[in-house]
Amino acid sequence: MSLNDVLLQDMKQAMKEREAGKLRVAVLRLLRAEIKNEELARRRDLNDDEIRQVVMREVKKRREVIPDFERAGRPEAVARLHEEIEILQAYLPPQLDEQQVREVIAQVIEACGAQGPKDVGRVMKEVMPRLAGRADGKLVNQLVKEALA
Repeated sequence: MSLNDVLLQDMKQAMKEREAGKLRVAVLRLLRAEIKNEELARRRDLNDDEIRQVVMREVKKRREVIPDFERAGRPEAVARLHEEIEILQAYLPPQLDEQQVREVIAQVIEACGAQGPKDVGRVMKEVMPRLAGRADGKLVNQLVKEALA
């Protein structure tokens, strides 16, 4: 079953749950609309990996606005964003912890012979495909910079 089919089934199930699934329905509808927009832009159906990229983009959008809402003193909006992120992350592969990311970075640095900060781009180019969807890009960038410093 494709990820798109899973999203559709989950949305139908959340609709049946009415009040309990209201936020879930809203998040899944928005996600399916983003997927549809991406399909229209590419003029073809997306595969599961491309759908995961859309999900990651949606998670990233929400993570980026959380500090703004915190500064504005809107704890209810922050809590809602965290709930939305949790719903979206159910459709992503399990996230790696910091130590596992460090291990992958160390392997790549050793394999490509990176020496210092000037090689951050080269290391990132090799690391990101290996960690696709399993680690936050901001965290990976920070750890690569630390390792090469």
